[in-house]
Amino acid sequence: MKRIALLGATGSIGRQALEIVAAHPDLELVAAASGSQEISGLAPLTQVGGDLTELLERAEPDLVLNAVVGFAGAAATLWALEQGVDLALANKESLVAAGELALAARRRGGGLLLPVDSEHSAAFQCLEGRPSETVEGLVLTASGGPFFGRGRAELEEVTPEEALEHPTWSMGPKITVDSATLANKGLELIEAHYLFGLPYDRLEVVIHPTSVVHALVRFRDGASLAHLGYPDMRVPISFALTYPERAATPLSPLDLASGPALEFSAPDLETFPLLATARQAGELGGTYPCAYNAANEVAVEAFLRGRLPFLAIAETVEAVLGSVDGTPARDLDDLTTADREARRLAERALQPA
Repeated sequence: MKRIALLGATGSIGRQALEIVAAHPDLELVAAASGSQEISGLAPLTQVGGDLTELLERAEPDLVLNAVVGFAGAAATLWALEQGVDLALANKESLVAAGELALAARRRGGGLLLPVDSEHSAAFQCLEGRPSETVEGLVLTASGGPFFGRGRAELEEVTPEEALEHPTWSMGPKITVDSATLANKGLELIEAHYLFGLPYDRLEVVIHPTSVVHALVRFRDGASLAHLGYPDMRVPISFALTYPERAATPLSPLDLASGPALEFSAPDLETFPLLATARQAGELGGTYPCAYNAANEVAVEAFLRGRLPFLAIAETVEAVLGSVDGTPARDLDDLTTADREARRLAERALQPA
């Protein structure tokens, strides 16, 4: 029996994870947490808000599924990695912000780090057992979001409601807006760097509107391996929770005879600059990725509340990155300070001159 602690139980990932745990006799939910919604009775141990690491200490899980949204999941990520508890990571922001600290904690703890993002789960599966010297590079696919094909002039007046109409995936509001700006793919680019140890010049992003191909790995002999499947998060969630068993799910396999479109194109970095900005932040290193994530969280929240135009999300993030010093974090306290400062600068950028 594998003891599961689920953080972010009421979000999109959390709800689907509950389905998988309920359907699998060898998975036991021992703890669950939410940010604000009441979840009493969902598991033997439950918590709303508060310090997630305290819940994890009491639960003593075999695996933590971190599906918290944003930087709020960083402490739980570092706890699991430090304690050697297997971590199924859907909270990409914590690895983006705490990359070097997380890798050091993983080396000390020795537990598994299993990505839950569909693209990183796909890459993990394509790379599994492959010698690193044979890998040429990694390609992450992006749907392009609801505004694929539009130019900047067409995005000046878009509303939050329009940005939340994702064409292929069903996700929470923050990640859906990030998909619309391509910030989500920027975060995933940084996450891939830390997960797979590949330099940024060997990480590529392409637009693939049907979201059938989740990732491709290029090898030195010219061959590429791709992971294909219908866009449904239950697949990577189940893979992480039941690893290495690869349990059955109720999903149908991809019907190739139906002719799923396998079309790819380069991202429009002029219209959607947050992807290039993320690459720049990743290459700069230190706490620049943390600042990128923090500023983006503030700007997206402001957009969703009608305080900021869609195109100004990227402008806010760029302004913050130009104002921080990016000093590397020595510990979680340093990281929290960098996150707080980036948020302060982002809030200041939102204020009218």
